Amino acid sequence: MANRQMAPAPENHLRLSWHDTQMMATLSPQTVMDYFCRKSNPFYDHQCNNETIRMQRLGVEHLHNMLGLEYILLHVAEPILYVIRKQHRHNTAEATPIADYYIIGGTVYKAPDLANVINARILNTVVNLQSAFEEASSYARYHPNKGYTWDFSSNKVLSDKSKSDKKDANGAKDENSGTLFQKQRVDMLLVELLRKFPPPIPPTLQNMQQPLQPGQLPSAAGADGTASNAAGDNHATGPLDIATESIDMKPPPEKKDKVTIL
Repeated sequence: MANRQMAPAPENHLRLSWHDTQMMATLSPQTVMDYFCRKSNPFYDHQCNNETIRMQRLGVEHLHNMLGLEYILLHVAEPILYVIRKQHRHNTAEATPIADYYIIGGTVYKAPDLANVINARILNTVVNLQSAFEEASSYARYHPNKGYTWDFSSNKVLSDKSKSDKKDANGAKDENSGTLFQKQRVDMLLVELLRKFPPPIPPTLQNMQQPLQPGQLPSAAGADGTASNAAGDNHATGPLDIATESIDMKPPPEKKDKVTIL
């Protein structure tokens, strides 16, 4: 049985670059096509119409009258960027683009097409997601009683972050909870404010506390609805007084340890 030779895989031009150090300094819109059409350039196809007019010493304007593969100067941004297009010409007014090449600083690269860009972005995303899932699964721990938990002790950065988060949570809880002295101090301030600014007396109490005329005894309504004089009260009552106690604004004394004498 004859040995079959495997056909070589097509070379990926997206990973290639080419430059000619002898002509890099003389690049211009007039010489860039000659620079690109050198035989050592791997992106240049020697079966194109550009090679035919070079051999026949014709001008570039004759390309529009020829059919087949050709290279044209598409865009110029002097002095660093030149874009060259490879296309197939069907007639003088119609041509199908095949590939674009850009020259930056004298180095020629092949521009990727949309399919290659999308494939590269999707592949990069999948690789990053896979590495993230693998790293996350390495910190997962399982215990029959606790279930699944996270253990970041092997990663110093994540362990320090989790510790700092716990400290911040404990600090916030301590700030929200006040001490016993602080709570008593608030009560003392409220009582002091109540003494300085007493609440208004209701109108019913104001009518009851009006000063009596000379010789008039206060009357109280009996159980039968008739007014009766209070014999025991022979003086007029004044306005309602709010009894307030003296408030000690000093903090509570600290407890001292008892000393036992042997």
